[in-house]
Amino acid sequence: MLRNRSLLGLLTAELVSLTGSSMTFVALPWFVLVTTGSTAKMGWVLAAEMLPIAIFGIPAGSLIARIGAKRTMLVSDATRGPLLLVLPILHHTGHLTFPALLGTAFAIGVFAAPYFASSRIVIPEVAGEDQRAVTEVNAILGGANQLTQLAGPVLAGVLIAATSASTVLVIDAFTYVFSFLTIALVVRAGKRVQPTAASRGILAGVKFLMHDTLLGPIMIAACVINFVAQGLIVGIQGLAYFRYDGNAHVLGFLFGAFGVGALIGSLAAQQLARRANLMKLAAFAIVAMPLPLFVLSGSLPWGAALVVVAAFSFFAPLVNAPIIGMLTVRTPEALRPKVMTAVMTVATMAGPLGFLGAGIALRYISLSTLFIVLPALLALGGLAFATILLRQSAAPDLPGVASVAHG
Repeated sequence: MLRNRSLLGLLTAELVSLTGSSMTFVALPWFVLVTTGSTAKMGWVLAAEMLPIAIFGIPAGSLIARIGAKRTMLVSDATRGPLLLVLPILHHTGHLTFPALLGTAFAIGVFAAPYFASSRIVIPEVAGEDQRAVTEVNAILGGANQLTQLAGPVLAGVLIAATSASTVLVIDAFTYVFSFLTIALVVRAGKRVQPTAASRGILAGVKFLMHDTLLGPIMIAACVINFVAQGLIVGIQGLAYFRYDGNAHVLGFLFGAFGVGALIGSLAAQQLARRANLMKLAAFAIVAMPLPLFVLSGSLPWGAALVVVAAFSFFAPLVNAPIIGMLTVRTPEALRPKVMTAVMTVATMAGPLGFLGAGIALRYISLSTLFIVLPALLALGGLAFATILLRQSAAPDLPGVASVAHG
């Protein structure tokens, strides 16, 4: 697969662009936390960047279908780069207010759903329609994503300590430029989708999901899980700031641990995609994933905390790769742009509330309590998610399910 020129271009663009984004994901909330000392304001900034996904995610499907996935990715990169430069410019001139920070974060978030959905829609064009092949490519891209989550946060921690958070934002802006040029020159995919009667209308993707006996319940469960999971990001920031003496290097290592665990998990997912029952694999991983987090309720050395975070993130690709592969192949081609954006929207629409809830909660409860409540809620959501998958896996004769269960 890595001999495929378009796949290599897509992989390279995401490696560079997502490394910059991972750096910003650490630097932006850290900047707010250090300058204000407020976890609530940090939650507001994170929520502002995710809120556009809930608002514009579903309509973005119509845009992708109309102009094509590749062109959507190019527009997203060409816009996010200049927007990111606004923040260091305002900061350097002394005009960066909290409302301006929220507004810029919101504007950047507008392009998150279209870009992610488009980067997954082009996969069947470069890998074919076979579910295992699509799952394997998703695992490769997931591995690249996790590699950026390893390199990005560590680089961010080093650069923040050596220079400033503004420097990290400037670097991220130029990674979008690199991504734009790579996709424009190398990736040969992302054709316009010819509409059908079933694909017409902004809500066509939502209607398809809600009428599908497997995908509809999965998306509802994913929405609940994502609400809780976003609180983990706030919790990790809180660990570095309150428990580990506000050390930016530790913050980078903690987020880097997400990348280490998930990179190993992506390699495992790529191999297991060739032979395992994909539904059972995802069901097992979603239940096992939150269990290590309970250990963070105790007072641990930061090195031990890295191991716990890595153990948690190991299971994420074992859930994501099979689910995205199954979703892509199960959905008719004409509906994929709207279904993929609908999935991302539904799955993340509770995310801003999760950021806000965790940020506000830390004003009233301890970190130890937070890391008991969060994994407990994740475990309950994971059990519901696994139950849905295993019921469908046990019913291979249902229409549209046999190829998924045995594929």
